[in-house]
Amino acid sequence: MKSEKNTRGVAVIAGAGPAGLTAAYELKKRTNIHPIVYEKSDSLGGISQTAQYKGNHIDLGGHRFYTKSQRVEDWWFSILPVQTQENLEHIEEQWSAIDDRDRLVDDVVVGIKIDSAHKIHKPAPHPDLTDEVMLSRNRLSRIFHNNHFFPYPLSISPKVVSRLGFFNSIWIFMSYLYAHIFPKSNEENLDAFFVNRFGKRLYETFFKDYTEKVWGVPCSKIKADWGAQRIKGLSLRKALVQATKDMLSIDGRDQEKKREVSLINHFYYPKYGPGQMWEVAAKRISGSSGEIHKKQNVSQVYLEDNKVSSVSVLDSNGIETSQPCDYFFSSMPLRELVSIISPAPPENVRKVAEGLVYRDFMTVGLLLKKLHVKVGSDMGNYFIKKPSPPLTTLPDNWIYIQDSVVKVGRVQVFNNWSPYMVADPKNTVWLGLEYFVNTGDDLWNMKDEDMIELGLSELVKIGFADRADYLDGCVLRVPKAYPAYFGTYRQLSTVYDYFNTIPNLFLIGRNGLHRYNNQDHSMMTAMLAVDLIESNKTDKKIIFECNIDSEYQEENPRSPTAPRI
Repeated sequence: MKSEKNTRGVAVIAGAGPAGLTAAYELKKRTNIHPIVYEKSDSLGGISQTAQYKGNHIDLGGHRFYTKSQRVEDWWFSILPVQTQENLEHIEEQWSAIDDRDRLVDDVVVGIKIDSAHKIHKPAPHPDLTDEVMLSRNRLSRIFHNNHFFPYPLSISPKVVSRLGFFNSIWIFMSYLYAHIFPKSNEENLDAFFVNRFGKRLYETFFKDYTEKVWGVPCSKIKADWGAQRIKGLSLRKALVQATKDMLSIDGRDQEKKREVSLINHFYYPKYGPGQMWEVAAKRISGSSGEIHKKQNVSQVYLEDNKVSSVSVLDSNGIETSQPCDYFFSSMPLRELVSIISPAPPENVRKVAEGLVYRDFMTVGLLLKKLHVKVGSDMGNYFIKKPSPPLTTLPDNWIYIQDSVVKVGRVQVFNNWSPYMVADPKNTVWLGLEYFVNTGDDLWNMKDEDMIELGLSELVKIGFADRADYLDGCVLRVPKAYPAYFGTYRQLSTVYDYFNTIPNLFLIGRNGLHRYNNQDHSMMTAMLAVDLIESNKTDKKIIFECNIDSEYQEENPRSPTAPRI
C-alpha cells in the first residue's frame, strides 16, 4: 500500500489493544504519519476488550479507569465524557463533567485542528440517554477467606480482629513488628517483598495462596518487581494511615491522586465495559482515514540497514501480503516478536526472548437469579451467634478468593461495575469467575460445559451460590494475558538494549514490553513513542523505564517527553 499524500510515511502497528490503538490515535492527531493497525483476533482492546454473551457484557479482568496521569485521563474523557452528576431533568444545564473542567475535542473527532488554547464545552451526558459515556464509580474490593469478608487493602480494625480471632491477630501484629525490626536484607523475590511489608503471618494468610494461584509457581521463584509494580509503596502501616485519613476527611477526592494505587476507592468506567473505550477510539481512527484490520497477524518483520523496512501480514485465510513501512510499533508478545525478525537478532537476545514466560487466563461467566452468600459470625470462636441469612447481593466490584480449596482466583460482580453490562440487572446477577492457567493444561483444555460446572460447584463450595439459582454460563480464554516475572525476566535488559539499536521500532504495551502494566501505563508507552518521533529522538529508554506512577514523571512535567497538560 502506498503512503497517503503529504504524509511522513506509514506506521505499522501490531496489536489493537490499548497501546496499539493509542499509538494510532496519537499518530493521527499529532503527525502526518499514516497508521495501519493489524490485530490477530477479531476483537478490539486486547485483554481490555468487552466480550458479550446473550446481551450480557464481560470485562476480561476488571479494568478500573484510574490514573495519576492527567494526560491519560484527558485522553479518556475526550473519547468518553464523564456522566452528569445531576438529576436527569437538569441535564441541559450541565456543561461539564464532574469537576467543571473544559474537555478538549481532538481534531480526529471533529475534523479540524483545535489547539489546547481553544477548548470546547460539551454537555455532560446521562447514561440513560447516550451510550458513549464514562460512569463515575465507587470501588469496593474485598478478600474472602475462611467464610469471612476482609477489607482490601487490609487494615487492623475491630471487625478484622473479630474475624481473624483475637490471638491470631496478636500473632499477626507481632509478626509484622518482627518484620519491621528485622527485615529480610535480600528482597529480590516476591515472598521477601511481601513479608517485609506485611509480616510473615499476614503474608501467608492473605497473599501467598492467591499470588500462587495467579502465577502457578511459589512466590520464592517470582521476582519482586511484580509486587513493586502492582502494590508499589503499599504496606500495612500505610494502609492503616490511609484508613485513618479517610475517617477524618470530609472530602478525600482532593487527595485521590496522592494515594497508592492499591488504596484508590474511586474510578471511572465505560457504560459497556472497557472494550467500549477502544471500539469508540477505533471508530474515530478509521473515520479519520487510519486503517484497522482484524484477523490479520504480523508474521514477519524485515530489517534493512538496521531499520524496519516492511512486514509480512497473514490473514485468516492463510494469505500472506507485504506492507512497507517507515515505523513499526509492536504490542505483540515480546517472545513472538523476536522470533519473526529477519535477519535474526543475536543469539543471546533470542535465548532471553525464548525463556520469557506467560500466564494465561480464563473467565467463566455465570448468570444467576441471585447470590446465596453465607458468611461466618464476626465473633470468632468466643461467642455463639445466630448465623445471618445468606446474602442475595454483594456491593463488591470484585472479590479475591483467598482459599486454596478452590481454583477460582477472583469473582467479578459485573452488576456493580456497570448495571448496563447486564441484560436484566434487576432480576439477575452476572458474575465473572477468573482462573489463572497455562495454555494446554487441564483447565485450559476442559470442555466449556465442564468448566461452567466447575465454576458453579466452586461457588457452591465457598457458600456464594445455590444451584437452584443458576441460569446460564459461558467460558472465555485469553492466551498470554500476563507476562511473568520469572523465567528469563531478569535478563530482559538484553532484549531492550537490542531493540534500542533499531531507531524506527517501538515496543509498547503490556506484552510488547513484557511488563504487567495497567492500561494507563500501556497507553503512556504509546504516547511516549509518538513523542520520540515528533522530537526526532531514537533513544527509547524512557519507554523501557516508564511506569505510570514513577516519581520522575511527576517531578519533571516540563521535560520534552513529559505529559502535556
